[in-house]
Amino acid sequence: MVSGTRLLVASLLAMATAACEGKAAGPDNFTGDARRGTDLVRHYQCGTCHDIPGVAGADGNVGPPLRRIGTRTYIAGFIQNSPDNMADWIEDPQRALPGNAMPRMGIPQQDARDIAAFLYTLK
Repeated sequence: MVSGTRLLVASLLAMATAACEGKAAGPDNFTGDARRGTDLVRHYQCGTCHDIPGVAGADGNVGPPLRRIGTRTYIAGFIQNSPDNMADWIEDPQRALPGNAMPRMGIPQQDARDIAAFLYTLK
């Protein structure tokens, strides 16, 4: 029975760890429309600088490729990756990390949240 209990405990810990890893993307109260975000990525021409899977013509090579961005630990190598932080980054990358290479694009907060929601589908 002890080995069965250990197996159960190990399984529960593994599931909890996996759940925490999946939740690392951010809080449950984040709101954004991923479908609208896909359209906004096209509208703001994010693919001019970034390679973005699933977006036709988004094959830029100036900024980093956004493949699996939803699983990364950091944004720009310094900012903890979460939907809220991603939205803040998109809205004003210079406020988030002064002097970085990404320009402020004039993206309003709700659009930034929708784009972030889309980016979090890239896992």
